[in-house]
Amino acid sequence: MIINILHLYYDLLNLYGESGNLKALIYSLKNQNVKVNVDYLSINDEIDFSKYDLIYIGCGTKKNVLIALDDIKKYKCELKDYIENDKFIISTGNSLNLFGMSIDEKDALSIFGYKTSFLNERVVGDRIIDSDLTKDKIIGFLNNDSKILDNNSPLFHEDLGFNYNNFYGTYLLGPLFVRNPEFNKYIVTKLIKQKNNKFKFKKFDLTLDKMAYDSYFKTYYEV
Repeated sequence: MIINILHLYYDLLNLYGESGNLKALIYSLKNQNVKVNVDYLSINDEIDFSKYDLIYIGCGTKKNVLIALDDIKKYKCELKDYIENDKFIISTGNSLNLFGMSIDEKDALSIFGYKTSFLNERVVGDRIIDSDLTKDKIIGFLNNDSKILDNNSPLFHEDLGFNYNNFYGTYLLGPLFVRNPEFNKYIVTKLIKQKNNKFKFKKFDLTLDKMAYDSYFKTYYEV
């Protein structure tokens, strides 16, 4: 089996070490003996979304998000079909803004019904949230200058992200998939099953990942 991944706007939207998210997903896939192919595409590249099982888009500066928005609009129909066909998109940080109705007064892709707007100040700090997707709490970090409005399908929390089919968009940084091994396992498992529902999984060895996860809580949150 080969999982094909597109790292979209890898050069524009890649702040805060978020490429680590992709590395964590690839590592978990390879541990299941799944081959992984990653393409890195950006502004003005020709993109055939049907080739990919997962698209990853990270966080960028306000300026770069708007540059990416002008480019990605030409793919609105293809991306909408991609999402409706249950393909995977992971959108972290303010790349989430691209998929809503608008960013402030500027029209966005309008694939989903939420709106986003820029804040006058940044929201910075750790967030620990219960998750409906995994048994563990989610560890995340915010360094965010945006807010989401009219969010009818939140991911983790109504002010933190949006989920529809296999679109997972969140303002949480981290890197999210490095710090949350159960969430990593959840996405990797779904991704593989979508490709082959009869796939025989190896046991996920999360020993070191869980040690790091537990150590974080012990260090910063144990009373």
